[in-house]
Amino acid sequence: MRILAVDDEILMLERLMRCIKEAAPDEELISFQKSTECLSYVSKQQADVAFLDIRMRMMDGMELARQIKLLQPNMNIIFTTGYSDYIYDAVSEIRCSGYILKPVTTEQIARELENLRHPIEDKPKAKIYMQCFGNFEVFVDGKVLPIEPAKAKELLAYLVDRKGAMCSNAAIIAALWEDDGNHYSYLKKCKKALVSSLTQAGCKEVLISQRGSIGVDRDAFSCDYYDWLEGTAGGINAYRGQYMAQYSWGEITNASLSI
Repeated sequence: MRILAVDDEILMLERLMRCIKEAAPDEELISFQKSTECLSYVSKQQADVAFLDIRMRMMDGMELARQIKLLQPNMNIIFTTGYSDYIYDAVSEIRCSGYILKPVTTEQIARELENLRHPIEDKPKAKIYMQCFGNFEVFVDGKVLPIEPAKAKELLAYLVDRKGAMCSNAAIIAALWEDDGNHYSYLKKCKKALVSSLTQAGCKEVLISQRGSIGVDRDAFSCDYYDWLEGTAGGINAYRGQYMAQYSWGEITNASLSI
């Protein structure tokens, strides 16, 4: 289990870290004094639990939690604060896992870790994981896979959205560019870049190519959207009203999920 601890007051952060280590001595613990540093970390690495102070400078804990949920919808958020004013929003909007009033104790931490909203699965995840709920991201061995250019990443997102169907160049261009321009040359470069990124990560089997069309092998990766389609508890709980939020064409699928 990977646990994050965030508090902009160093003494409070040290106390929180001490209590977490006492409650879960064998788990990985990473701490931050700045919300922005935590958010940067979450954009690149997966974590299971985040203990967040609420009243912090620059970005408060509530906004940090919202941003974290966009990146990793299944992360367990546990607020640690000296104020009870935020309980309603923390539960109803953020869907937090827990809410601890300071001063934090080891017993409180242990109790929250034993009753997580999203239980931590012991079985290892597939090597490659596609996150569709919130923003679209690709994780390989728990780390974000960088895919450049951005259109190459969007191409992969679109293929995942098509659920394994083979997509023609014309259909892809119509969805990703939404104009009458000639984008075939750029699409070819995006395909090449995508193949290169997946090959370097040891995941080239994700893509299936045929003359003039391309798709994904649904059995080559795990995906929260596919889990939702199969009706698994993890998939149902992962959906929080947003689907591939950075892509306008994702709104069509999102509308079907919200019915």
